[in-house]
Amino acid sequence: MRNLLLAAAIAFTAVAGFAGPSEAGYDSYGYQPACFVKKIKTYDYYGNPIVKRVRVCH
Repeated sequence: MRNLLLAAAIAFTAVAGFAGPSEAGYDSYGYQPACFVKKIKTYDYYGNPIVKRVRVCH
């Protein structure tokens, strides 16, 4: 029974090891990341508004 559990645990870790890198397929040919511009509004020491535009891609 112990050998069966050990073999199952080894098989699971082997499958999990190959499943992780296969998720990285988004960098294949023709992939276009979705990007948008996010505005971050802050205030300086004197109370003047500062708008910073940051490009976010995923």
